[in-house]
Amino acid sequence: MRQSFIAKNPSVLIFLALLGLFTLAVTILGEGLGIGLISTSFVKTLGKTLCLCLVAIAMDLVWGYAGILSLGHFAFFGLGGYMIGMWLMYARTELIVVESLAQAEIPPTPDEIRDAIGTQIFGVVGGSDFPLVWAFAHSLPLQLALVVLVPGLLALVFGWLAFRSRVTGVYLSILTQAMTLALALYLFQNDSGLRGNNGLSGLQNIPGAGDVPQSLMSIRFFWASAAALAIGYVVAAFVVSGKFGSVIRGIRDDEARVRFLGYSVEGYKLFVFTLTAVIAGIAGALYYPQAGIINPAEIAPIASIYLAVWVAIGGRGRLYGAVIGAGFVSLLSTWFTGGQAPDLNVGFYTVKWVDWWQVLLGLSFVLVTLFAPKGIGGLFDLLTGRRGPDRHGADLGPGAGSFREKEAEQ
Repeated sequence: MRQSFIAKNPSVLIFLALLGLFTLAVTILGEGLGIGLISTSFVKTLGKTLCLCLVAIAMDLVWGYAGILSLGHFAFFGLGGYMIGMWLMYARTELIVVESLAQAEIPPTPDEIRDAIGTQIFGVVGGSDFPLVWAFAHSLPLQLALVVLVPGLLALVFGWLAFRSRVTGVYLSILTQAMTLALALYLFQNDSGLRGNNGLSGLQNIPGAGDVPQSLMSIRFFWASAAALAIGYVVAAFVVSGKFGSVIRGIRDDEARVRFLGYSVEGYKLFVFTLTAVIAGIAGALYYPQAGIINPAEIAPIASIYLAVWVAIGGRGRLYGAVIGAGFVSLLSTWFTGGQAPDLNVGFYTVKWVDWWQVLLGLSFVLVTLFAPKGIGGLFDLLTGRRGPDRHGADLGPGAGSFREKEAEQ
């Protein structure tokens, strides 16, 4: 008897229920619509954390399920932020320029308004003309489309070139890291059209919402982040369930055998790589308006390495593990680096967590890799009694890890 998607994936309902309760609790306790026990700044932190959980799901989908260790997925995250940031800067600057020029005796022409906007935005890098990449910055619908299209097209082109050449393993990881480094170095240049090292700032000031207090705006973005995380989790769970999920897990475990069975390995990998890039772009578009600023340092390769660490600590190959890892490490990082963690005096030396947090994170990654490869998510396996498939019966192939008769019948 064929089971429904929910019946085969009960964790989806559990996750959505927990996320809904969490969202309701933050709304009630927040300053915007609630009793004010949670500050606006912390609501923003929680909203950004949900966005990081969403990009962690994308990383888990491409690495934990498809076996592609991408060290460049934060580049797609940053590109999504840049796309929405361009509209936010343009629209906000346009309002300021129009208001200031309205006092002039002679009404300004559209060209004069555009020149003034360009001077305000690019004066910091010694320019005033709009680069080609800002061609659609005046239109919110077009920039929202670019949030999806730019990361998706970059992943599609890169993935097609890499997968058709059958680059795998550590070589593919190095290529993705090189792509991220090249993009970051390009964006650091003033003539990149995106204000170089200055990046895009003031993104928390939403055009047309000047009368809306930040406490209320932070709750709205928190809701949007929670909704995106819920949708992303359901989409990822749907992708990894059924035949498609079995194929990409097969590619992860033994790519040559899956290719021998007649499956288009490159097509499956390209689909997953592109889909996860789009998810990462959407997460970035929600993250940076809450952060308020984006610059090329956000796209540096180290950010993508952190993303892999989050997924590994949470437990790759488990969507909820990716969410747990990203949420846990992100909030812990905020606590340690924000000066809230008390210094540790060991007699001959005082440990300042602001300086030692990254060392602690790296050590945690090493320990998890060596002693708990299933990560935090593996604890749920122990609690629920979840085990791997019981392999027995006659071998169906020459390898010791070949599928057995019982699994072949399922």
